[in-house]
Amino acid sequence: MSNLDQKMIVKVDTTKASCPIGEIIGKKNISESKIPVLSCEGACIRGEIARLAARNVSKEQGYGRGCHGELIAVPESAIAQWIKSAEKVVLIDGCFLRCHGRIIENILDNKKLIQFDALSHYKKYNDIFDYDDVPEEERKEVAQSVADWVMDSLNNPSAGSASPCATSDDKSSGCCG
Repeated sequence: MSNLDQKMIVKVDTTKASCPIGEIIGKKNISESKIPVLSCEGACIRGEIARLAARNVSKEQGYGRGCHGELIAVPESAIAQWIKSAEKVVLIDGCFLRCHGRIIENILDNKKLIQFDALSHYKKYNDIFDYDDVPEEERKEVAQSVADWVMDSLNNPSAGSASPCATSDDKSSGCCG
């Protein structure tokens, strides 16, 4: 068995703590049947653009910003319950590494997980790591372009840009494969 065929196990200590606002928002989003939007939170420009794009998508009608930290580390929280019970979940990864996608695929039903590789859309900054090396206005513009692309794909599934990527190897579609 090669390393690529193995799964890594990460142990997370349990907690009795909860985030008070997370409990309120999770319950509210469950009652409103909002679609959770998760994103890469990587330290580089690609993670920052994915995070900003997810924030923009989550402001759209019917969507809300999900917290992957609670999903993974506080699985009984209202936020985690909302994400797990949602009809579909949108995930914007920062690049082809699919760090969040590879984790979340093992927590959620892959049929409801709709993944996007932001980098495959905007195709820039391959030689930049620090997001401060890209002017703030430009970061916001690129993130809005990603958010528009994601929303267009979600609203027009026949366009082929959005698909449950867990079984797809088609990187050209914007799907994280």
